[in-house]
Amino acid sequence: MRNVTLEDVFVHPITQRHLKRSGIAHAIAVAEYAFMLSKKYGVNPDHAAKAGLLHDVGHYNWYREGKWDYELYKENDIHAIKGASRAHKLLIRIGEERHVAKEIAVAILLHTDSYLPKGELQLKPLQQVVNLADEADEEIGGNHHYKVIEDHVALERIRVLDKQIDHWINKNQTKEIV
Repeated sequence: MRNVTLEDVFVHPITQRHLKRSGIAHAIAVAEYAFMLSKKYGVNPDHAAKAGLLHDVGHYNWYREGKWDYELYKENDIHAIKGASRAHKLLIRIGEERHVAKEIAVAILLHTDSYLPKGELQLKPLQQVVNLADEADEEIGGNHHYKVIEDHVALERIRVLDKQIDHWINKNQTKEIV
């Protein structure tokens, strides 16, 4: 049984406000990829999907002359740092277990190495899943942040993912009992 569903996270006003900046379609796609990759890497799919959904909640829009400037963003970006903090606070606020919120926040912190020296980190499996899921949906010039999705379609995809996570949890709890 989960304390907090993906839908609980998704519909929260803080999530909605910040995902609209970074792209709801991208966030959902990364959550879906993270769920799929979680099985390969042996990590909890609920944690992976939540980290995937929230991985870009720290984005700030870098505009120059009224237009988003990808190069300015790449030069000054710390969205993973802001996002990890924001996601941790949000998850605790809505009732997630503290150790789970921390694990998700650290995965968000390390989902990109854009602000770190290359090759200096050894990622844990959940962190690697979120990184790979983000890369799977990435487009040149940050265009993945501009994909459009209708609100009702977004919510339906979140609900489908919640059902898949619940199915995985129920199936794996049954294995532990037997």
